[in-house]
Amino acid sequence: MILHIPNVLSADEVVEFRRRLDGVDWADGRETVGAQGAKVKRNEQLPDTSAVKEQLGKAVLAALKRSPLFFAGALPRKILPPRFNRYAGGGEYGFHVDGGVMNLDEREFLRSDVSCTLFLNDPAEYEGGRLIISDTYGEHAVALPAGDAIIYPSSSLHKVEPVTQGARIASFFWIQSLVRDDSQRRMLFELDTSIQKLTADGADEGAVLQLTCVYHNLLRLWSDT
Repeated sequence: MILHIPNVLSADEVVEFRRRLDGVDWADGRETVGAQGAKVKRNEQLPDTSAVKEQLGKAVLAALKRSPLFFAGALPRKILPPRFNRYAGGGEYGFHVDGGVMNLDEREFLRSDVSCTLFLNDPAEYEGGRLIISDTYGEHAVALPAGDAIIYPSSSLHKVEPVTQGARIASFFWIQSLVRDDSQRRMLFELDTSIQKLTADGADEGAVLQLTCVYHNLLRLWSDT
Protein backbone atom coordinates (compact mmCIF):
# COMPACT_ATOMS: atom_id res chain seq x y z
CA MET A 1 0.00 0.00 0.00
CA ILE A 2 1.24 3.45 -0.96
CA LEU A 3 -0.23 6.12 1.31
CA HIS A 4 0.17 9.90 1.27
CA ILE A 5 0.20 11.38 4.79
CA PRO A 6 -0.28 15.17 4.67
CA ASN A 7 0.90 17.70 7.25
CA VAL A 8 3.14 15.49 9.35
CA LEU A 9 5.10 18.67 10.04
CA SER A 10 3.50 22.09 10.30
CA ALA A 11 4.74 25.00 8.16
CA ASP A 12 6.56 26.44 11.18
CA GLU A 13 8.22 23.10 11.91
CA VAL A 14 9.37 22.82 8.29
CA VAL A 15 10.95 26.30 8.52
CA GLU A 16 12.79 25.30 11.69
CA PHE A 17 13.97 22.00 10.18
CA ARG A 18 15.31 23.83 7.13
CA ARG A 19 17.05 26.42 9.29
CA ARG A 20 18.80 23.66 11.22
CA LEU A 21 19.73 21.72 8.10
CA ASP A 22 21.04 24.74 6.18
CA GLY A 23 24.10 24.90 8.40
CA VAL A 24 25.07 21.22 8.62
CA ASP A 25 27.97 19.32 7.08
CA TRP A 26 26.61 16.64 4.77
CA ALA A 27 28.47 13.37 4.21
CA ASP A 28 28.60 10.98 1.25
CA GLY A 29 25.38 8.95 1.30
CA ARG A 30 27.17 5.82 0.11
CA GLU A 31 28.65 5.39 3.58
CA THR A 32 25.41 3.82 4.82
CA VAL A 33 24.76 1.26 2.06
CA GLY A 34 26.32 -1.99 0.92
CA ALA A 35 28.27 -2.64 -2.25
CA GLN A 36 25.19 -3.01 -4.46
CA GLY A 37 23.55 0.18 -3.23
CA ALA A 38 26.76 2.15 -3.56
CA LYS A 39 26.77 1.46 -7.31
CA VAL A 40 23.54 3.44 -7.86
CA LYS A 41 23.49 5.93 -4.98
CA ARG A 42 24.72 9.51 -5.34
CA ASN A 43 23.47 11.77 -2.59
CA GLU A 44 24.43 13.31 0.74
CA GLN A 45 23.30 12.34 4.22
CA LEU A 46 23.67 13.59 7.75
CA PRO A 47 26.21 11.36 9.50
CA ASP A 48 24.83 9.03 12.16
CA THR A 49 27.02 10.86 14.68
CA SER A 50 25.38 14.22 13.94
CA ALA A 51 23.68 15.90 16.90
CA VAL A 52 21.30 17.63 14.46
CA LYS A 53 20.27 14.24 13.05
CA GLU A 54 19.46 12.97 16.54
CA GLN A 55 17.52 16.09 17.55
CA LEU A 56 15.51 16.41 14.35
CA GLY A 57 14.93 12.66 14.30
CA LYS A 58 13.25 12.90 17.70
CA ALA A 59 11.12 15.76 16.40
CA VAL A 60 10.02 13.61 13.44
CA LEU A 61 9.02 10.76 15.77
CA ALA A 62 7.06 13.19 17.96
CA ALA A 63 5.25 14.50 14.87
CA LEU A 64 4.37 10.98 13.74
CA LYS A 65 2.72 10.30 17.10
CA ARG A 66 0.28 13.12 16.32
CA SER A 67 -0.79 11.49 13.04
CA PRO A 68 -3.64 8.97 13.29
CA LEU A 69 -3.33 8.36 9.55
CA PHE A 70 0.32 7.29 9.91
CA PHE A 71 -0.57 4.90 12.71
CA ALA A 72 -3.53 3.45 10.80
CA GLY A 73 -1.46 2.90 7.65
CA ALA A 74 1.81 1.67 9.14
CA LEU A 75 0.68 0.05 12.42
CA PRO A 76 4.20 0.71 13.74
CA ARG A 77 5.89 -1.59 16.19
CA LYS A 78 9.44 -0.24 15.81
CA ILE A 79 10.79 2.75 13.90
CA LEU A 80 14.42 3.15 12.87
CA PRO A 81 15.70 6.57 14.02
CA PRO A 82 14.99 8.95 11.11
CA ARG A 83 17.83 9.90 8.78
CA PHE A 84 18.15 12.94 6.51
CA ASN A 85 19.39 13.23 2.93
CA ARG A 86 20.03 15.83 0.26
CA TYR A 87 20.05 15.42 -3.53
CA ALA A 88 21.62 18.13 -5.71
CA GLY A 89 23.85 18.56 -8.77
CA GLY A 90 22.53 15.48 -10.56
CA GLY A 91 22.38 13.38 -7.39
CA GLU A 92 20.17 10.32 -7.67
CA TYR A 93 19.54 6.85 -6.29
CA GLY A 94 18.87 4.20 -8.91
CA PHE A 95 16.39 1.36 -8.58
CA HIS A 96 17.02 -0.67 -5.43
CA VAL A 97 15.20 -2.55 -2.70
CA ASP A 98 15.71 -1.71 0.96
CA GLY A 99 17.52 -4.15 3.22
CA GLY A 100 15.18 -6.66 4.84
CA VAL A 101 16.66 -6.47 8.35
CA MET A 102 18.42 -3.49 9.92
CA ASN A 103 20.29 -2.79 13.13
CA LEU A 104 18.13 -0.79 15.52
CA ASP A 105 20.95 -0.76 18.05
CA GLU A 106 23.76 -3.10 19.10
CA ARG A 107 21.35 -5.71 20.52
CA GLU A 108 18.13 -5.28 18.55
CA PHE A 109 17.10 -5.62 14.93
CA LEU A 110 14.26 -4.18 12.88
CA ARG A 111 12.49 -5.94 9.99
CA SER A 112 11.79 -3.33 7.33
CA ASP A 113 8.10 -3.70 6.43
CA VAL A 114 7.28 -0.08 5.57
CA SER A 115 9.48 2.67 4.12
CA CYS A 116 8.76 6.34 4.70
CA THR A 117 9.99 9.55 3.06
CA LEU A 118 9.12 12.86 4.73
CA PHE A 119 9.63 15.76 2.33
CA LEU A 120 11.27 18.88 3.77
CA ASN A 121 11.02 21.21 0.78
CA ASP A 122 8.49 21.81 -1.95
CA PRO A 123 8.92 20.35 -5.47
CA ALA A 124 9.00 23.92 -6.86
CA GLU A 125 12.42 24.34 -5.21
CA TYR A 126 14.10 21.69 -7.38
CA GLU A 127 13.83 19.91 -10.70
CA GLY A 128 13.74 16.12 -10.91
CA GLY A 129 14.08 14.22 -7.67
CA ARG A 130 10.79 12.35 -7.86
CA LEU A 131 10.53 9.18 -5.81
CA ILE A 132 9.56 6.39 -8.21
CA ILE A 133 7.91 3.35 -6.61
CA SER A 134 7.45 0.27 -8.78
CA ASP A 135 4.80 -2.33 -8.07
CA THR A 136 2.51 -4.69 -9.98
CA TYR A 137 0.42 -1.70 -11.14
CA GLY A 138 3.39 0.09 -12.71
CA GLU A 139 5.56 2.98 -11.58
CA HIS A 140 4.26 5.70 -9.26
CA ALA A 141 6.00 9.10 -9.19
CA VAL A 142 5.92 10.98 -5.88
CA ALA A 143 6.92 14.58 -5.15
CA LEU A 144 5.01 15.98 -2.16
CA PRO A 145 4.75 19.37 -0.45
CA ALA A 146 7.11 20.13 2.43
CA GLY A 147 5.87 18.49 5.63
CA ASP A 148 4.04 15.65 3.85
CA ALA A 149 5.13 12.01 3.94
CA ILE A 150 4.69 8.91 1.82
CA ILE A 151 4.73 5.35 3.13
CA TYR A 152 5.09 2.28 0.92
CA PRO A 153 6.14 -1.39 1.23
CA SER A 154 9.87 -1.77 1.83
CA SER A 155 9.81 -4.73 -0.54
CA SER A 156 9.10 -2.39 -3.49
CA LEU A 157 11.72 -1.51 -6.06
CA HIS A 158 12.14 2.26 -5.94
CA LYS A 159 14.47 5.06 -6.97
CA VAL A 160 15.02 8.82 -6.74
CA GLU A 161 15.38 10.55 -10.09
CA PRO A 162 18.36 12.89 -10.68
CA VAL A 163 17.97 16.38 -9.22
CA THR A 164 19.11 18.68 -12.02
CA GLN A 165 18.42 22.04 -10.36
CA GLY A 166 18.13 23.10 -6.74
CA ALA A 167 18.24 20.59 -3.90
CA ARG A 168 15.78 18.01 -2.61
CA ILE A 169 15.88 17.54 1.17
CA ALA A 170 14.03 14.84 3.05
CA SER A 171 13.93 12.59 6.07
CA PHE A 172 13.65 8.85 5.55
CA PHE A 173 13.27 5.83 7.79
CA TRP A 174 11.85 2.34 8.08
CA ILE A 175 9.11 0.79 10.17
CA GLN A 176 8.62 -2.71 11.46
CA SER A 177 4.86 -3.07 11.48
CA LEU A 178 2.69 -4.99 13.89
CA VAL A 179 1.37 -6.67 10.73
CA ARG A 180 4.06 -8.04 8.44
CA ASP A 181 1.92 -8.65 5.33
CA ASP A 182 1.17 -5.59 3.17
CA SER A 183 -2.19 -6.90 1.91
CA GLN A 184 -3.33 -7.49 5.48
CA ARG A 185 -2.22 -3.98 6.49
CA ARG A 186 -4.19 -2.59 3.56
CA MET A 187 -7.37 -4.44 4.58
CA LEU A 188 -7.02 -3.26 8.18
CA PHE A 189 -6.45 0.31 7.00
CA GLU A 190 -9.52 0.25 4.75
CA LEU A 191 -11.63 -1.26 7.52
CA ASP A 192 -10.37 1.31 10.04
CA THR A 193 -11.08 4.28 7.78
CA SER A 194 -14.52 2.90 6.93
CA ILE A 195 -15.37 2.55 10.62
CA GLN A 196 -14.29 6.14 11.24
CA LYS A 197 -16.43 7.43 8.36
CA LEU A 198 -19.47 5.44 9.44
CA THR A 199 -19.07 6.77 12.97
CA ALA A 200 -18.80 10.36 11.73
CA ASP A 201 -21.89 9.86 9.54
CA GLY A 202 -23.95 8.63 12.49
CA ALA A 203 -24.34 5.05 11.29
CA ASP A 204 -26.08 2.39 13.37
CA GLU A 205 -24.06 1.99 16.57
CA GLY A 206 -24.54 -1.77 16.71
CA ALA A 207 -23.24 -2.25 13.19
CA VAL A 208 -20.24 0.02 13.86
CA LEU A 209 -19.49 -1.92 17.05
CA GLN A 210 -19.60 -5.20 15.15
CA LEU A 211 -17.18 -3.89 12.51
CA THR A 212 -14.90 -2.60 15.26
CA CYS A 213 -14.86 -6.08 16.78
CA VAL A 214 -13.94 -7.53 13.37
CA TYR A 215 -11.08 -5.01 13.05
CA HIS A 216 -9.58 -5.85 16.44
CA ASN A 217 -10.00 -9.58 15.99
CA LEU A 218 -8.20 -9.43 12.64
CA LEU A 219 -5.47 -7.32 14.22
CA ARG A 220 -5.21 -9.88 17.00
CA LEU A 221 -5.00 -12.69 14.43
CA TRP A 222 -2.40 -11.05 12.17
CA SER A 223 -0.25 -9.00 14.55
CA ASP A 224 3.28 -9.90 15.60
CA THR A 225 4.10 -8.31 18.95
